[in-house]
Amino acid sequence: MILPPAAARLLVFGFATWCSLVVAPAWSQEPPPKSPADYVNPFIGASTSADQAGIYHGLGKTFPGAITPYGMVQLSPNTITGGDNGPGYSYEMPYIEGFAFTQMSGIGWFGDLGNFLVTPTTGPLQVVAGRHPEVARGYRSRYDKDTEQAKAGYYSATLTDYDVRVEATATPRTGMLRMTFPQNEQSRVQIDLARRVGGTSTKQMVRVCDKQTIEGWMECTPEGGGWGNGAGQARYTVYFYAQFDKPLEKYGVWSADIPDGQRRNREAIESEEYDKLIAAAKIIDQPTEVEGEHLGFFTEFATSQGEQVQMKVGISFTSLEGARANLEAENTGWHFDAIREATKQQWNDALSRITIKSSDEDQLAIFYTAMYHTMIDPRAISDVDGRYPGGNGKIHEPKGFTKRTIFSGWDVFRSQFPLQSIINPTLVTDTINSLIELADDTDSDYLERWEMFNAYSGCMLGNPAVVIITDAYVKGLRDFDVERAYALSKSSVERFGNGTRGHAGDISRTLEYAYNEWCVSQLATALHHDRDARLYATRAKSYRNIFDRDKGWFRPKNGDGSWQKWPAQGRLQQGYGSVESNPYQQGWFVPHDLDGLVDLLGGREKTLLDLEHFFNNTPEDFRWNDYYNHANEPVHHVAFLFNQLGSPWLTQKWTRTICANAYRNDVEGLVGNEDVGQMSAWYVLASCGIHPVTPGTTRYEITSPMWQRVEMNVGEGKVFTINVRNQSPKNLYIQSATLNGKPYNKTWIDYPHIMSGATLELTLGPVPNKRWAVPAQN
Repeated sequence: MILPPAAARLLVFGFATWCSLVVAPAWSQEPPPKSPADYVNPFIGASTSADQAGIYHGLGKTFPGAITPYGMVQLSPNTITGGDNGPGYSYEMPYIEGFAFTQMSGIGWFGDLGNFLVTPTTGPLQVVAGRHPEVARGYRSRYDKDTEQAKAGYYSATLTDYDVRVEATATPRTGMLRMTFPQNEQSRVQIDLARRVGGTSTKQMVRVCDKQTIEGWMECTPEGGGWGNGAGQARYTVYFYAQFDKPLEKYGVWSADIPDGQRRNREAIESEEYDKLIAAAKIIDQPTEVEGEHLGFFTEFATSQGEQVQMKVGISFTSLEGARANLEAENTGWHFDAIREATKQQWNDALSRITIKSSDEDQLAIFYTAMYHTMIDPRAISDVDGRYPGGNGKIHEPKGFTKRTIFSGWDVFRSQFPLQSIINPTLVTDTINSLIELADDTDSDYLERWEMFNAYSGCMLGNPAVVIITDAYVKGLRDFDVERAYALSKSSVERFGNGTRGHAGDISRTLEYAYNEWCVSQLATALHHDRDARLYATRAKSYRNIFDRDKGWFRPKNGDGSWQKWPAQGRLQQGYGSVESNPYQQGWFVPHDLDGLVDLLGGREKTLLDLEHFFNNTPEDFRWNDYYNHANEPVHHVAFLFNQLGSPWLTQKWTRTICANAYRNDVEGLVGNEDVGQMSAWYVLASCGIHPVTPGTTRYEITSPMWQRVEMNVGEGKVFTINVRNQSPKNLYIQSATLNGKPYNKTWIDYPHIMSGATLELTLGPVPNKRWAVPAQN
């Protein structure tokens, strides 16, 4: 028996522990203390329901399946194909269609992946999921919510229509299913190779290698829908190498004919007409190899009551050989429980990069689940030999970094990457290297803002990669081609920027571009490109060009430079020159020049009054609203502005209030889309007592922590510690602070202090201390 090293260690540990329990008297046994992984609740945010959210964006849009930190495989139940169901799962849906090996987490656009859908069934073969029962019953099944479990690295549920218990676990590049069947003469494991969230794969191949093994691939193109319903231009191939512990004796392939010209995007595959096409598929008995446009594979067998059938699958985005090598390296034998324990240990190692002290079990669950959600993307897509798919369609050899994908730039530059720069800085430089190489592979002169499997999707706005590059550089994270990164940053803001016109028409783009141009000016200054530094520092002020002094706020302009008509709702009008926001929300986004913003708003006192009004009108549950809308990213820095305006007690009040009310330990525990780690990263940082306003600087604002103690492992054996005296739900306000034992009177801490392993001690109280750190040390 050969196991991965972590699994082997766990088996040794497990045997030793079992021996000690055998000889220990029963009265001496106590429940073992919980580990960080024990607190993870993958159901937090696992809903796509627009009704529950009160807005079409939905809630968290997370999935509950089995994963490893930043792993290639996400083995998760899928509840419906199509619709705005990006993660493939929504808690309130009554059916499970099957268990897919790839998923996206927390995305707000029409999703993708959801490939290699496996469903254990009994009875007559069904080849469609069953969305249209008038066409066919379908292979999907109702499931027992009382038996559904989700933990870090593990998921299980009972499919009640078939009386099959399904358990799932994963390694970084493989997934494993253990299925417990009832007594039945016609039990089955079937795989829908065409299935894809938000569409379909457009070509597939499956080959029977031997009595235990199949291999093949699924090609996914924009014509098959997927990311952005095809608009995201996702183009990738999933290769698989799958083995069963029950021999393949009676097996087959279903193959449906797809007429020329048949649409295959999301709306098409959701239709009754498309299901009729698939229901008419021909069944090919015991083939060696089949290639087609809509295939599925099945293996049938008789089972006794409680018989377990296992399946393990290696996947790759490079080749069949890569998929086989991944499985052979990470998942030898049939040791489901050992793999599950090894995966849990991986999570404990990853989650222990930040440890907190608290007696509140719900809050511990919220925190460690938030950490967990920040460790899904940007995921690694390199095989065990380091090879990975490039943006030019070729397979690349290892180049000294881990190839990463799913870069939700507009979301994650705000909190997710500032968090990772502390606890996982290599991930930051891996991502920068991946984006630079993508630009080179595709002969692009700019950096993609929302990358998905090498696609230049163009989703959202701004130049977030420019922010991340600048932030990394000023923090000393420079393990990438800095001059190439600079050249791409410069050409990005030239292509997407305020330019000589001085604005971009709408509010969101103008303000985002001004900040991006400021970032380029910072990078240019550091690299001694003095002329560029002056040019982009001037353009960084262009946000002022859309401020209407008559209205006292930002206002979009027409192409001829005239103001757009002011709406009846004024700056509360959603969509008025603003993306996923209103002018009131978007207008606070001048993180690089708060003094300039204050000047436009009439001075510090007026700015503070308006900012307090902004928060005081926010609903207590922080669901989607027209004021401080924590459900979406444009406002995620705003609570920390009070620090820089000389009223730090209001930063302390509001960040603690947001942490307490906008995050809960339940399915609806996220007030908006998880957005690929951003929503959770905000909570991780803010609850610990730090958060940036301006990525591209080394400054992190200080606020009131949720915890009695925080320890951040910052590398090289160093630990940044935050000790909190008098922490309680009522003690929101910082009374005093010390840094390394010396009185500290600043509302911020510098990145080098954090990474040096400093100790920050904060004393809290129930009323504001308006003398601490006032005026703010900016």
